[in-house]
Amino acid sequence: MNKAGKIISISPPHAIPGGEIAIECEGFTVSEFNEYGCRFNEIEARLIGASSNRILAIVPEGLETTTVEIVLYSGNDESEPQKIIVGRKLADDLHLVSNPAIDPNDDSIILTRSGSRGQSLPVTLYRLEKDGYLGEMPADIMNPTGIGFNQSGELFVTARADGQVCRISRDEEVVPYSSDLGIATGIAFDSSGEMFVGDRSGTVFRVPSFGNAESFATLEPSVSAYHLAFGADDRLFLSSPGLCSFDSIHVVDRSGNVSDYFRGLGRPQGLAFDRQGNLYCAACLHGRHGIVKISPDAANAEIFVAGMNVVGLCFDRTGSMIISTTESVFSLPLGIFGTLLN
Repeated sequence: MNKAGKIISISPPHAIPGGEIAIECEGFTVSEFNEYGCRFNEIEARLIGASSNRILAIVPEGLETTTVEIVLYSGNDESEPQKIIVGRKLADDLHLVSNPAIDPNDDSIILTRSGSRGQSLPVTLYRLEKDGYLGEMPADIMNPTGIGFNQSGELFVTARADGQVCRISRDEEVVPYSSDLGIATGIAFDSSGEMFVGDRSGTVFRVPSFGNAESFATLEPSVSAYHLAFGADDRLFLSSPGLCSFDSIHVVDRSGNVSDYFRGLGRPQGLAFDRQGNLYCAACLHGRHGIVKISPDAANAEIFVAGMNVVGLCFDRTGSMIISTTESVFSLPLGIFGTLLN
């Protein structure tokens, strides 16, 4: 008899290093001499728990491929391998607090080093080129938070310390676009190109033109940020992480009326839609951390990518999911394409 047993399923089937996955199995032998475990491409994984039919494992660092084979072992026996997709690290030593953004002009990724509120850092914006080169952007913004491109391909960044949204030209020229936006965090554009900015103090602003801002919706304040995304129906979706484990994703109609879209998430943050109408959110669901996938009718939700300290995501034009944690950025080749509004 094979003491390593058989892997039945792995949940979720996608992860980034540091994420926790659950391996359902049968016939696994847990020996009293710790001669058992789990390997990812021959790299030993740290186990959180193990029994004959279920193992909780942490995805290790140092994996060199995105398609990873997992095997269980007990004594000298090994199980047949099962595969998962693990994100490839693109950059680290950052301080991201929301979604990254894909530049529609050249498919590079815009990233931030946000810092604590009021902290002045020598470099706060980065451009990650398609060839992997991480370049510093000369643009100087205090506490950059939300990043977004309008329909013309212009880059806008919210600055929560100053309560502004700024336009960035040629990676270096910073033009204040609208002010008096409270603690400006999330940013999103609707299908007509109008800008919306979330003030984590409790207001969503509509910014129809240069220098103008008007209150669009009012919600409860957030301890962290407002994260915004538009759905295909041009409704505004918003997450506002609080202190409980049962927070909501809100939806705001075109008249500014707010209702709950999905409830039951811990610390929901960055949002993005795919072209089928599924909503993805950086959050915790039923005690499991990572990216949560919510069906278009909001009837079903599941942990889709396992990961810790995840704050945001977006999709590039090759079908990869770009995930940002508080320190790093990863790419997962999942064949999922985002909407033009995200």
